[in-house]
Amino acid sequence: MNNYPTKVYLNGTIIDAESAKISVFDRGFLFGDGIYEVMVQINGHFFYEQAHLDRLAYCLKEIDIVFDLSTIQQEIKRLLEVAKLLSEDCLLYMQVTRGTAPRTHSYPTNTPPTFMMYAVPKVLPEINMINAAVVTSPDYRWTKCDIKMTSLLGNVMANEFAMNQQCFETVFERDGIVTEASHCNVFFVKDQVVYTHPANQFILNGITRQIVLELCIKLNIEAVEKGIQFSEITEMDEAFLTGTSTQIASIQQIDKHFYYQGNAIGSITRKLQQAYLELK
Repeated sequence: MNNYPTKVYLNGTIIDAESAKISVFDRGFLFGDGIYEVMVQINGHFFYEQAHLDRLAYCLKEIDIVFDLSTIQQEIKRLLEVAKLLSEDCLLYMQVTRGTAPRTHSYPTNTPPTFMMYAVPKVLPEINMINAAVVTSPDYRWTKCDIKMTSLLGNVMANEFAMNQQCFETVFERDGIVTEASHCNVFFVKDQVVYTHPANQFILNGITRQIVLELCIKLNIEAVEKGIQFSEITEMDEAFLTGTSTQIASIQQIDKHFYYQGNAIGSITRKLQQAYLELK
């Protein structure tokens, strides 16, 4: 989402992006006190839309924001119509904060949430053919990473760490175990078995992560939800990243270790990429 939208939906009103304003006392601005979600529309339909909306509802419940999602799909359609993206490939960003109130750490009462969303044109490749170089870092974030929160400073700092080294991602390690990456989930393959960290408080349970695990069952690929020891990274045969816009992206290099040379991609990674393409 490296471009501005033309239209923004803000608390029920669709306005030009440059006119979209919130109060400086919005708790999303003051505390990062909010939840967000991102979906991709392909060929006129949102990919795994209900799974994304279910996760949005879960995260809102986890931080006690009461917000009615019953009409969200028709409001999304209204936004896309006004933005002239109803039948176009695009990314949709949605954000709900606790709303505007005098600054205090405790939750305000009787404060309506702030709901904002926008869409930007985005055509994803059929298969993400990058062979990513990634770096590693201690996972210094908090221990509720399963909540898709707007306060992403730890992730932002980690991603900038990768960018400064001309790398695609930073992969986190916590207590000797690989957890996830700054904006992706991470998988490893050893002896044709797929490994990824279990969906607990230390990772975001990505929708694409869930799809990959479903595809493993469909393809008779053994998948184990188990965190890989950081010391075992170099012993793996393959590694890949997953995410809504990343889809399934091969990892060629992690720190100074190379899994592949040239344009090679592991056989399990390729098989999952092809199966993912068929889903779309």
